[in-house]
Amino acid sequence: MTIRAILPSGLRTKWVALFAATLLAAALAACAGAGVKTGQYIDDSTITTKVKAQLANDETVSAMDVHVETVKGTVRLSGFVANPDEKRRAEQVAWSVNGVQSVQNALVIQNP
Repeated sequence: MTIRAILPSGLRTKWVALFAATLLAAALAACAGAGVKTGQYIDDSTITTKVKAQLANDETVSAMDVHVETVKGTVRLSGFVANPDEKRRAEQVAWSVNGVQSVQNALVIQNP
């Protein structure tokens, strides 16, 4: 026996729409749990932007050579700096941004 034989036409259309909506909701729920939540991604993007802006405003750090990535509040600094003071200052700047949970300083000091 098929759905067509059981349900009248109008009710069948509603049932199919409800079934499709349920499948879509289940698929979206599965995708949302698979990775970074949207809110977390936005927060991480905001932190990255703020750290980059602070580095650009800092006179000690050459912001063009420092790369910033943020995942779940952890800021990772990479790239090149001229000396140990610049490396330390970049880390201090990162820590000064609201929302930063930890800082991984992978900056490399270039040989003069």
